[in-house]
Amino acid sequence: MVVMKKKFFNFWLLVLSTILICVLVTPAFANIPQKTIINQDSQSNIIESQHLYESGRFAEAVQILQQAVKVYEQQGDILKQAVALSNLSLAYQQLGNWEQAQLAINKSLNLQKNNSQNLAVFAQTLDIQGRLHLLTGKSELALTTWQKTADIYTQLGDKNGIALARLYQAQALRHQGFNQQAIKQLEQVNQTLKSQDDSLAKAGVLLSLGDTLENVGELEKSRLALEASLAIYQRLKSPENIALTLLSLGNNARIQQKNNQAIAFYQQAFNISPLPLTKVKARLNHLNLLIADKQLAAAQDLIPEIQSLLSQLPPSRPSIYARINLAHSLVSLNTPTSQIAQLLAKVVQQARSIEDIRAEAYALGNLGNLYEKTQQISEAINLTQQALILAQTSNASEITYLWQWQLGRLFKAQGNFTGAIAAYDATIETLNSLRTDLVTLNQDIQFNFRDNVEPVYRESVALLLENSGEKPDIPTLEKARNRIEALQLAELDNFLREACLQGQKVILDQIVDQENPNTAILYPIILPKRLQVIVKIPQQPLRHFTINKSQVEIEETLAQLQEYILEPDRTEEVQTLSHEVYNWLIQPIASNLATSQVNTLVFVLDGAFRNIPLAALYDGEKYLVEKYAVALSLGLQLLANKPLAQKPVSILAAGLVQPPPQFPTFPPLPGIRLEFDLIARTGASTKKLLDQEFTSTTLEKNVNTVPFNVLHLATHGQFSSRPENTFILASDGSINVLQFDNLLRSQSETNTQILELLVLSACQTATGDNRATLGLAGAAVKAGAHSTLASLWHINDQSTAILIGEFYSELINSKVTKAEALRRAQVKLLTNYPNYSRPSYWAAYVLVGNWI
Repeated sequence: MVVMKKKFFNFWLLVLSTILICVLVTPAFANIPQKTIINQDSQSNIIESQHLYESGRFAEAVQILQQAVKVYEQQGDILKQAVALSNLSLAYQQLGNWEQAQLAINKSLNLQKNNSQNLAVFAQTLDIQGRLHLLTGKSELALTTWQKTADIYTQLGDKNGIALARLYQAQALRHQGFNQQAIKQLEQVNQTLKSQDDSLAKAGVLLSLGDTLENVGELEKSRLALEASLAIYQRLKSPENIALTLLSLGNNARIQQKNNQAIAFYQQAFNISPLPLTKVKARLNHLNLLIADKQLAAAQDLIPEIQSLLSQLPPSRPSIYARINLAHSLVSLNTPTSQIAQLLAKVVQQARSIEDIRAEAYALGNLGNLYEKTQQISEAINLTQQALILAQTSNASEITYLWQWQLGRLFKAQGNFTGAIAAYDATIETLNSLRTDLVTLNQDIQFNFRDNVEPVYRESVALLLENSGEKPDIPTLEKARNRIEALQLAELDNFLREACLQGQKVILDQIVDQENPNTAILYPIILPKRLQVIVKIPQQPLRHFTINKSQVEIEETLAQLQEYILEPDRTEEVQTLSHEVYNWLIQPIASNLATSQVNTLVFVLDGAFRNIPLAALYDGEKYLVEKYAVALSLGLQLLANKPLAQKPVSILAAGLVQPPPQFPTFPPLPGIRLEFDLIARTGASTKKLLDQEFTSTTLEKNVNTVPFNVLHLATHGQFSSRPENTFILASDGSINVLQFDNLLRSQSETNTQILELLVLSACQTATGDNRATLGLAGAAVKAGAHSTLASLWHINDQSTAILIGEFYSELINSKVTKAEALRRAQVKLLTNYPNYSRPSYWAAYVLVGNWI
C-alpha cells in the first residue's frame, strides 16, 4: 500500500505541475478604445466576461461574449464587434476549442481589414492570434505574428506594448526549445526597460526572465531577476503580483533545497495576496514541500485551512486543479481512499458544471488512476477512456499522454496485450509531439521525469519483448531499439531543458554496414526481471539475447564494480565482477564477433551500465580493450563526419594546474604541463592557455578567433545529473554545462572547421550521483562536438598525461579512428607502465559520439 501511494503522489505532482505552471503569459483582453462611446449594457457585458475569464470560468465567458458579438453586429459597431470576437477567441483557446478560436480571430481580423483600423485594437488582436498559433504548434508563425505586433506598438510609441510583444516572442522561442535565445531576448527587453519608470510590464519581464532562468538551472541569476521584479511590484503597490513573485522565489529556494526560505516565501505570499486562489496556491506549495520533507504531522495541520480556503472558491479551472493538488497530498498523508474518491468525484461534477472539457478530462483521469490503484480495473478503464476522449477533444496533449499511458497499464493488467501495445504506441507518439513542450515545463517536472516520462518508454519496451516470445521478429526488435533511443533523447532534453541533438545525422546501422564494417553495436536494456541485449553485427539483421538477471541484481553488481574500480588494490575483485558483466554482454555473441572480424564495439547504454567503463570487462584472461576498441553512442543517430585522422588536427588547449581558491577541495594538477608537452610533440597545430591565461573570457575570445577542430580542456570538472552541478574550472571560476552552448556557438559561426573532438581530461562524476553520466552526455551535446573523450573519475595526473599523449600520437601519426587511438593508448598504459597497469588508471576514459 505504501508503494502505491508514493507512485500515485508522483503521478499527480507531474500533472499538476504541467497544468498549473506551464501557462503562457497570456495576452490580456482586447480593449475598446477609451474615446469610443458604448452603452451601459454593452459595458456591463464586457466587464462581466472579463471577470469570468480572469476567474477561470471560460465557458461562461464564451456565452457572454457571444451575446456581445450579436449586440455589436446588430448595432453595426464593427470595431467593438472585432474586440469582442478577439476576446471570444481567447476564451475558446482556454477551452482548447481551436476551430472556434480560429473562426473568431479570423472574423475579427477580417472586420478590421475591411474597415479603417484602430492600430491598438489590431495589435491586441494579433497578440491573441499569436497565442493561438503557439497553442496549435505553429511556434514559428507565432513568432512572426508577435514581431508584427512589436512593429505596430513601436509605431504607436507604446513602450509597454513593445515589451509585452517581445515577451511573447521569448515564449515562442521557448516552445521551439530555444531556451537560451529566449533568455537573451528577455535580457534585451529588460535592458531596454531599465531606464524607464517602474511599470507592470517592466516587472513582468523580470518575472518571466526569472522563471525562464530557473527552468534552465541558472538559479542564482533567476533569484536576482525575481528579486528585481519583486522590488518593482512593491514600489507599485501591486499585492497580487507581489504574491505571485514570492511564489516564484519560493520555488527557486525549494529547488536549491533551502526549504526554510521556501516556506517563508510561501507564507509571505499567503499573507499579502488579496485573492483566495493565490492563497490556496501558497498553502499547497507549502504543503507539498512539507510532504517531500517527510514532515507529515506539520503537513496534516495545514489540511483544514486549505479545505476552508477551497470552499470559498467557486468552480473554475484553477480551483479544480487546486482541489486535485490537495487530493494527491491526501494520498501521501494516508487519507482513506474513499475520501479521496469522493473529492475527485465532486471535482468531476464541478468541471461539468462550468462546461470545462479539459478540466473534466483531467479530473476523470485522476479518478480512473485511483481506481487503478485499488485494482478496480474495469471501472478504471471506463473512466480513463472517457477522460482520454475529452483530453483529445480539447487538444490537451500534456493530459492525453497520461491517460493513454494509464490505459496501456490497465489493458496489460487485464491481459489485453494487443490493446496495451496500441495504447503505449499512442503514448510514445504523443510524447514525441510534446518533445519541446516537455522541456519548457517548470522545474517540478524535472524532478519527476524518472517517475512520469521514463517509465513510459521502459514499460513499452518490456511489453513489446514480453509479448513476442523467445524470438522477437525484426520489426519488434527495431521498435524496441527505437524506443530506447527516444528515451535517451528525452533524458538529454530533460537534462539540458531544451530539445537537443539538432543537426545532420546518419543512422548507426548505415555506418556499420557501409562505412565501418568491422564495428558491432550493442544495446543492453535493463528490464525489471531480466536483461535484454539487442545486437547489430555488420551485414546481418538485428539479433537479441536474454540474461535472466533482475534489475536489482544487475544494479547491485554494477554499483559494486563502480566502487571497486576506483581502488587500485582491489583489482582481483574488479576482475571477478567485470567477468560477470562480460558474460552478460559479450560472451553470448563472442563467436559471432570473431566470425565477422569485428574490432570495434559501440554501446548504446541504458541505466546503470553508463556508470562503468566497459573497456575493463574481463573474459578471464584479457580485458575487453585488449581485443576491441570501445565507444559509447547516445543513440541510433550520429552526427555525420569523416574520420578525424584524415584531416589536419588543430588543437585549442586550455589547462589549469592550480584550481581557484573558491574550490579548495580540488587538488593541483602539476601533470598538465607534461600533458601539454606531449601534445606538442605530436606536431599538431596547438594554441595553449595555461593557468591565469585560462579564464572564461579568454577561452571565449580564442574560440572566436583561433581555428581549431579539437578543444582540449585539462582542468578539474564534474559531471552530475543536474546541469547546474556539471562544470569545469577556469582560473576565474566555474563554467557550467549550460554555458557551453553560448561559449562555443560563436565558434560554429566564425570557424569553418567543425568541432570534431572535445577532450575533458581531468573530470569526474559527482559522488553519490548514480545518474551523473548524464552530465557527460550533456556536455558533449552542449559543446556540439562530434566526439567527446572524458574521464569518469579523478585519476593520477601523471598517468593522465601519458595516456593523453599516447592518444594524440596514435590519432595523428598512425591515422587510426578515435576509438582505436584510445584503445592503443589504454593498452600501452596497461602493458608498458607497471605502475599504471590497474584498471583504475586507464579505464576511466570513455569516448562518446562518433568513434571514427
